Amino acid sequence: MSFDFWTRWLLVVAIFLVIFGLALAFLNQSLFFEVLFNSNVDPVFWDTAFLPQAAREFQRWAYGVLGATVAGWGVCLAFLAHYPFRRKEVWAWNCMLAGILVWYLPDTILSMRSGVVFNAVFNTLLLILVCLPLAVTRRTFSRSAAPRRPRTARKGGA
Repeated sequence: MSFDFWTRWLLVVAIFLVIFGLALAFLNQSLFFEVLFNSNVDPVFWDTAFLPQAAREFQRWAYGVLGATVAGWGVCLAFLAHYPFRRKEVWAWNCMLAGILVWYLPDTILSMRSGVVFNAVFNTLLLILVCLPLAVTRRTFSRSAAPRRPRTARKGGA
């Protein structure tokens, strides 16, 4: 598969993240999220099928903030994929890898520690969706393929 295919793949994943994040932010108490998230997360923390109103309000806020963060991350990923990644700028590849790992490791560790296996599985799916194109395109971003900037002399010696 071509480099353009993987660039488009990343762009589609990024757009999905934006849409998913906005939906999570504003529709997190809807039937869709009730079935997808709440039914998988709530039993880990509460022994009841019906949460107290205060817990629902906190959940609405926490999922809202999380959704906004996911949407923002998706926008950043989309811009990275569409511009510097497409131009094969090494820093864009490095940025995507660093960003996904800095998110994935603590999020997944904390999810597993809390017993929210559903979220750890969801995280792993997203990790694969982003890292697959990074792994396949790594050679394209090798330092030898990237244009090097000439070194400039520092002022004052050294």
